[in-house]
Amino acid sequence: MRNLLFFLLFSVFINSYAQNSLDLDPITLTNSRNPQKLSETGRSITVLDGSLFKQLPVFSIDELLKYVPGVEVQSRGPMGAQSDIVMRGGTFQQVLVLVDGIKLNDPITGHFSSYIPIAPSEIERIEILRGPAAAIYGSEAVGGVINVITKTFNQYKKEKNTVAKVGLALGEFGLINSNAGFNSTGPKINSSIGILSNNASGQLLRGPTRGYLYNHTMSASVAILLKYNWQLSLRSSYDSRDFAAQNFYTTYKSDTATEKVNTWWNQLQLKQQKGKYKQQIDLLYKETYDQYLYNPRSIANENKSKLLMIQYLYSQKLNQQLNLSFGAQLDKRFINSNDRGNHSTQHGAVFGNILFNQNDWKIAPSLRLDLDENYGTALLPQLNIAYQLNRLTLRTNVGKAIRGADFTERFNNYNKTIVSGGSIGNPNLDTENSWSYETGVDLLVSNFLKLSATGFYRDQNNVIDFVNTPYAAMPRKDNLVVGSNYALAKNIQKLTTKGIEFELAYKTKISSDENLLINTGVTFLKSISTESTPSFYIISHARILLQSNLIYACKKFSLATNFIYKKRDALSASAIDASISRDYFLWNTKVNYKIVKKLEIFISINNITNIIYSDLLGSRMPGRWSTAGVNFNF
Repeated sequence: MRNLLFFLLFSVFINSYAQNSLDLDPITLTNSRNPQKLSETGRSITVLDGSLFKQLPVFSIDELLKYVPGVEVQSRGPMGAQSDIVMRGGTFQQVLVLVDGIKLNDPITGHFSSYIPIAPSEIERIEILRGPAAAIYGSEAVGGVINVITKTFNQYKKEKNTVAKVGLALGEFGLINSNAGFNSTGPKINSSIGILSNNASGQLLRGPTRGYLYNHTMSASVAILLKYNWQLSLRSSYDSRDFAAQNFYTTYKSDTATEKVNTWWNQLQLKQQKGKYKQQIDLLYKETYDQYLYNPRSIANENKSKLLMIQYLYSQKLNQQLNLSFGAQLDKRFINSNDRGNHSTQHGAVFGNILFNQNDWKIAPSLRLDLDENYGTALLPQLNIAYQLNRLTLRTNVGKAIRGADFTERFNNYNKTIVSGGSIGNPNLDTENSWSYETGVDLLVSNFLKLSATGFYRDQNNVIDFVNTPYAAMPRKDNLVVGSNYALAKNIQKLTTKGIEFELAYKTKISSDENLLINTGVTFLKSISTESTPSFYIISHARILLQSNLIYACKKFSLATNFIYKKRDALSASAIDASISRDYFLWNTKVNYKIVKKLEIFISINNITNIIYSDLLGSRMPGRWSTAGVNFNF
């Protein structure tokens, strides 16, 4: 690993002769919902171009996020089967995922947050904000925010252009991957259609079971220019996941689970930008169907959820130094389940943000009033400050966040006749609340190289996690078995997390047909909990996380490689002969060669060194997996 790090750093400095730099200070929307230069936000933000999906050795959006510095993706299976997204410690429930600024997180569980119902060909960019943003976005924005920004909902393009792309890949273990997209722009209409499909019989798991997967995403969107500077954008997408889920949630030998998750996503956006002000209305309707079968002798859990949301945003530039924005949000969540029962809850909020721009100072206070059926009212403040001095940016922020329990944390396994083990919900859970503090520095060493360092501290109360609990200590025993042990959803009285992040970004255009991109980062984390029995998800996060992406393109040839090094606590489950190693190093690579202008071939090797590893106890990830394919560009 030392040799690889040396190679990355060496590549940066031997290319200092480069002629043109790519943008290391892009415009971002996620911090305040208003366009800002990244250096002006006072936040730690990484912006990924949508084209990276095609260039890197990844097959799903969660795999793309896995190698982004500061984002820990705890995968249970490959190629979009299931992943938990964690940022700055804590749990997977504390990361908010957005599609064009609209909440994606499902009412059933945060395990579904990586099921992003957008085909890669539709993605303009992905913005990753580390740290809290609850004052702007509300619940779940505790550890960070991931905002997927699509082409049709982003800036409207009036020039006529049509692009079509089709890719097909075949690989070991019956892998068939297809990825297609169509994008069209013009004076009156922008439209986009995309498909991503991953299918494989899979590698052997415990026993004769194979880690099969049949995962498909289909999305279509259109943007229409109307009178008086209004733009109407519409999207409908369908996401289907069918995969082996053996030991995804338990460490029992009888667990040979399979799971199917189907999501139907419908989104409408109406926005107007005129002069110094803009306003926007968003409507969302989302349905999710989840079927989980523990083993062939059990009765499948069937869960159906609905999420309805309406949101209004307004912003205005008052003068050169002052921008004002405010908004309101209302959502209602439903679940119909043979396992968790039938429930609904509603939530509303009003929020505001002011941006002060005074010479080299950028100051942005925000405030949100949350109104929730379960926890009542809550006031969430946030303050971001950035100071720019030539090529140096100093930044700091402080913010409060809050999160109520989802339907799984409240009611899991409540409707079953007999439950002999597994996770048990708790309807009496209190609401999580936390204060986060952050300070950092960004240094633009040259037009090609940017270095960042960030220190942070989060003080949390009543964090919700599952804790091993004997039958005698269970608060409700109606359908439980005497003498059994369960994973009970509990509030952890106090949890503190502190850490430091370092990131290196190097982007350069060496010549007209030669480019180099390097993005490397390392995160050091430490969490201290008052819970005497370690809770499951909090102890799962990495203590040291090193991630990197490298892409070198020259004429007809390109080489992409990424890796992750993770160090965490070792765990074991003797009943299923499973363990989590103290650390692991995972390395992938992809080579592309353009045969003619519109046709290229590629070879990809994932897990080059064929390591045996798991992110979560019991969920074994694949070994070496080789793939070859072809891409057509029209």
